[in-house]
Amino acid sequence: MNLPRTLPLWPRALLAATLLTLSACGGGDDAPAPAPVVPEVANRGQLTGATRINTVPAADIAAAVASGSSRIPLATPLYPVTSYRLTYITSDGRGREVVASGLVSVPYKTAGARSPVISYQHATLYQDAQAPSNNAVAAEPVLVLASLGYIVVAADYVGYGASRTSPHPYLLSAPSAAAVVDLLTAAKTWRQTQNVADNGQLFMLGYSEGGYTTMAAHRAMQASGSPHLAQLVSTVPGAGPHHVGVTMDAQLLRAGDIGGLVRPGSLGSLSETVRNELRRLILRLVIPDDADVSFQSTFLDNFLADDTAAIERDSNVHDWKPDVPVRLYHGRDDQTVPYASSSSTLQAMQARGAAAVTLTDCTAAPSSHTGCVAPYFTFALGHLAAAARDL
Repeated sequence: MNLPRTLPLWPRALLAATLLTLSACGGGDDAPAPAPVVPEVANRGQLTGATRINTVPAADIAAAVASGSSRIPLATPLYPVTSYRLTYITSDGRGREVVASGLVSVPYKTAGARSPVISYQHATLYQDAQAPSNNAVAAEPVLVLASLGYIVVAADYVGYGASRTSPHPYLLSAPSAAAVVDLLTAAKTWRQTQNVADNGQLFMLGYSEGGYTTMAAHRAMQASGSPHLAQLVSTVPGAGPHHVGVTMDAQLLRAGDIGGLVRPGSLGSLSETVRNELRRLILRLVIPDDADVSFQSTFLDNFLADDTAAIERDSNVHDWKPDVPVRLYHGRDDQTVPYASSSSTLQAMQARGAAAVTLTDCTAAPSSHTGCVAPYFTFALGHLAAAARDL
């Protein structure tokens, strides 16, 4: 399913051996990457191209759902879906202009019919072939959601698709948000040229990294006064590492206190050599050998430096007051992204006076990261069904 293994339980023996060896004899000398500066990109959101990919019959999508190959288990597809690959301008993790890509999937309805829009953010992927615009097949969430009557817009993210030569700015809030918001702008331009009418409603969904990116995009839209905010009805982020600091600390505690060297708040006291080697070790554990996507590791560099200010600046998306409802969803048994990431988000938002923020617990047994994927989509679709029109 290619859900993220980003924050694993690090093998204690391997970490201990590495750190003890380094303490005795030195180690690597690679310097961590500097924190990114993300300036405004002049042409962001500009549509640069559109290509029709395919049309998938509703019966094929229904068969994928019935077979269990889709992550959305309880859905009744109604419409054939035509998908398009859009390219557009956004910013990468260093603030440079880059041409990115994304998928727009449109339900085939009667002439003149309007549809609500879903902005869907995918979980962490390690192969470019799995990015939305490279994988418009019947079982994928984008097509299933579109078959229910929504126009679905799904960014590949920087690092995938048209921007594959750039590293993916993983858990960096500004470029993550930009990839989503800029695609929404480009997709709106494209819909206007193609007479694909929306009904003025926008919903945002995503699980794991997709939940994080959903939250980052929502926050960026509100902070900038984006015109998309006027259409936003609600966001439903599932199991997202919104509080990156809490997420990383929880994983480090699960790894154990190895000889007093590795524990929250103590990483900054390690030598640069040890931190660099620990960084390389973690990245080897996180990214599978068959990955063909590169990841920008700034969030990890900030964590290993105990730079809480940089984590807050570059990564955290939990502490703000949304003006549009946010429906958090998480499992208490999640060992990949800890439940505390969502519970601390709820607390922070409520402390700022946010009234329409809720946290719903996944009731799967166990309520693990992968075990809560299908229940998340059931929850999200139930929430959307109460508000969406023109399906």
